[in-house]
Amino acid sequence: MGNLLYLVALVLVIIWAVSFLGGYYTGGIIHVLLVIAIVAVLLKVIRRTA
Repeated sequence: MGNLLYLVALVLVIIWAVSFLGGYYTGGIIHVLLVIAIVAVLLKVIRRTA
């Protein structure tokens, strides 16, 4: 399940980078999803080290 989280976060980062650098408009939802993915990954890392 942890690998799936990293895969989803990676896909969201790639989509965000393509839309940001390529000038495509994906709307504000991609930014919200990106923040959620980053927070989820950070929580997983913090829980693993604690």
